[in-house]
Amino acid sequence: MIPPARRLIALCLLGAALTACGTARQEHPASPASGSPSPSPSRAPVLAPGPGGLTPVFEHGPRTRGKTVALTFDADMTADQGPRAAAGERFDNPGLIRALRELKVPATVFMTGSWAEQYPAEARDLGRDPRFEVANHSWSHYAFTADCYGLPTVDAGRMRADVERAYASLRAAGVPHPMPYFRFPGGCYDQRALRALSGLGVTAVQWDVVSGDAFATDADAVARQVLDGVRPGSVVVLHCTRSAAPTTEQVVRTVVPELRGRGYRFVKVSELIGGTGTGR
Repeated sequence: MIPPARRLIALCLLGAALTACGTARQEHPASPASGSPSPSPSRAPVLAPGPGGLTPVFEHGPRTRGKTVALTFDADMTADQGPRAAAGERFDNPGLIRALRELKVPATVFMTGSWAEQYPAEARDLGRDPRFEVANHSWSHYAFTADCYGLPTVDAGRMRADVERAYASLRAAGVPHPMPYFRFPGGCYDQRALRALSGLGVTAVQWDVVSGDAFATDADAVARQVLDGVRPGSVVVLHCTRSAAPTTEQVVRTVVPELRGRGYRFVKVSELIGGTGTGR
């Protein structure tokens, strides 16, 4: 989760390491270490690696190919939050998922492995619903850089294993085809983190619209922030965590009809990546 006082800082991290070099459709993406599950289904659109095979980063889709927008939801639990979940804190949000279905909105859910292990039935339900695509948000939700909104950090030597473990957890929960997309916890990354994930065949997915729903209590203010920020091809970051983002369902119910009234069409991240038009 991104605390409200620092949520806008994440935007500053986006420009420094954008290394996207076009798209490629991979029949057989590069596999992780021997014995680990492949991170992607066949033919999922991904960005081509950067120089030296560096993990590519995607921020938003084309601005000139129609009014499309992708709503993305981080279903996150930090590894040490298990006791809080056991005590009754809710890190899921069934009402939000119900709203997306009622409104017929496709979406991309970035799910931590620890969340999938806590809510396997919900992970399986999302993973088998064609309206949604499930992507990787790490296993631990530990930061991949230092000084990332107070999150614990994962050692550089464990970054790749943390992502691989998340894919294993998603599949174990019943998600048949987790997508080859990875979102850094807190949106924090640097060149070292991008190098650590090189060869996994994943595209790191950021955003260009910060919803501000994390820890927010004013749904109208969050909705205004989304509506003011969306442009053609935008990727909006929201959260699927009831306890820490309690307004998100209402935000979605407000934003979706308004954006449709403005002529926007909702798509998954895969459609935005596939529509960049620079494939090889």
